[in-house]
Amino acid sequence: MDEDSLCGEDENFDWDSDDELEIENYRLSSFSSLKLPAAEATAGAAEASLSVGSSASKLIDHFVGMGFPQKMVVEVIKENGEENTDLILEALLKCSARSSASSSGSKLIDHFTGMGFDAEMVAKAIQENGEGNTDTILETLLTYSAIEKSPEEQQPMDSDHLYSEYDGYSLDDFSDIDSSENEEIAKCEPDEGNPLIFLAKMGYTVEEASIAVERCGPDATIAELTDFICAAQMAKAADASFPEEKPKLKHFDDDYPKNKKRSYYEYDMWKRKQHLKLRKRMLPGDDEMLRLPNPMIGFGFPTEPAVVTHRTLPEAAIGPPYFYYENVALAPKGVWSTISRFLYDVEPEFVDSKYFCAAARKRGYVHNLPIQNRFPLLPLPPHAIHEALPMTKKWWPSWDTRTKLNCLQTCVGSAKLTDRIRKAIEGYEGDPPLSNQKFVLDECRRWNLVWVGRNKVAPLEPDEVEMLLGFPRNHTRGGGISRTDRYKSLGNSFQVDTVAYHLSVLKDLYPGGINLLSLFSGIGGAEVALHRLGIRLKNVVSVEISEVNRNIIRSWWEQTDQTGNLIDIVDVQQLNADRLEQLMNSFGGFDLVVGGSPCNNLTGSNRFHRDGLEGKESSLFFDFCRILDLVKCIMTRN
Repeated sequence: MDEDSLCGEDENFDWDSDDELEIENYRLSSFSSLKLPAAEATAGAAEASLSVGSSASKLIDHFVGMGFPQKMVVEVIKENGEENTDLILEALLKCSARSSASSSGSKLIDHFTGMGFDAEMVAKAIQENGEGNTDTILETLLTYSAIEKSPEEQQPMDSDHLYSEYDGYSLDDFSDIDSSENEEIAKCEPDEGNPLIFLAKMGYTVEEASIAVERCGPDATIAELTDFICAAQMAKAADASFPEEKPKLKHFDDDYPKNKKRSYYEYDMWKRKQHLKLRKRMLPGDDEMLRLPNPMIGFGFPTEPAVVTHRTLPEAAIGPPYFYYENVALAPKGVWSTISRFLYDVEPEFVDSKYFCAAARKRGYVHNLPIQNRFPLLPLPPHAIHEALPMTKKWWPSWDTRTKLNCLQTCVGSAKLTDRIRKAIEGYEGDPPLSNQKFVLDECRRWNLVWVGRNKVAPLEPDEVEMLLGFPRNHTRGGGISRTDRYKSLGNSFQVDTVAYHLSVLKDLYPGGINLLSLFSGIGGAEVALHRLGIRLKNVVSVEISEVNRNIIRSWWEQTDQTGNLIDIVDVQQLNADRLEQLMNSFGGFDLVVGGSPCNNLTGSNRFHRDGLEGKESSLFFDFCRILDLVKCIMTRN
């Protein structure tokens, strides 16, 4: 076993954070619907005792984790038994309502019950939202009331029908399904006028539903809303597992004259002007979210004829240099309209990388590259899970119908989760119950788990993630780079085959090689794509703040025997006009400026700083615009 496969005690990473997050996000509906094999269900009375039974203790811990007092939970389980968790929850809510009547919240309960709401419903809404925000409590109560009065809720429904309906909206609302399925889901609209009610009926919290509607717009389809919520849940897990890096600003070259560097005051003044410029350029319709295409195939992809063969660029966007900007497609409303305006009003090209490989990756690209005569990297990468990971086919159950993996994240499922999945499906002679299948499929899609044995799933290995993203084998391995850093760096990278398809038009334009300015380089996705296309890298200025990523790029540069020059710069905010002019005068300017600024404030998962392009990290997009403007200005002047 190689050293990267071990998690040493000296690594500064808490692997238990994933487990805690999964317990926090683990829905009661999934918990209560899991069925146990007959052998476990017929355990002796002694094993079922509350004092020693492991299942009872887990049940107690589950409800205590929801905020109920342990004493109350034990008494309710004694009265109602362990089998029906819905009945236990109902009894706990009744007890909470009674106990809260004599507390400081009794006036709030009396207030809402006086409005005609049920006391149990009021207690549940207050517990979910707290006592501080009465508007949110009222909104939750109205949602509960609408659901309670819904004709669908009043009609009896067998479990098979229930799960088939759930599958239609939730299990398939991930990025790993075929385009035809996506098109059908996209047409689904809620029967009720309020999508909040529909999402609540699907099991999402009112908070999740409200955020999704706010970000995607009131006219968004159920597929778009659920896709947004699932992406937010996974990105939230990534944020919890990988603390934000807060590197100190460093000088990019000690030998560069300090009097030539832009002062922080000058930079702050520039940034204020950019914000004023942003406000002036905002039009009345800017609040609307730019509608994402479905299917998300951009101007075309290798295995199908191009859907767009010609476009007219705004005059200001015509080079030199060529530029190529990337970020997440599912951004808050108005973000992509703003990105387009700041990048010379060029129309974004939205592409899901599932049309290039076996994993989804929904991204938007703004560029001024030609779109005719594109060609893919050869050999073409595997397009299905079993083609990319053939060893999994032997163990893949028939009821797991996935053919594509979801978006590859910066963190992976934990050992506790995979063990919980094993226990949920082992012990059955045939297929496990539908409820257990649903639980397993939900978690497999959320964490990209694959089958590696009988009743045994596991997360992807870093080498497998490298392959799916189009990087060479061992690209992020070794050199003091931990397993955790490998996942984090890969999760934030380009999908090389997708980017190479767009950049392929440069091969005939620059037969002698290219000068590249790579901003927010990451692990060198653009550099790898150009190299695999056979385009010589004459001079590369790589701007990347992560030392881990800079080491990966430097190692790749040496391993591939590049003959050009690689110049490292640490901080994009310190790349000013003087430094750019010095670099460009030394080798004649840049042919391509490429980059993808941080998406921390765009993904919808950041519950505290979802500030869009004005957020602390995502505002670095304006540095991309600033530097691109400077490059164009210098090249025009020279």
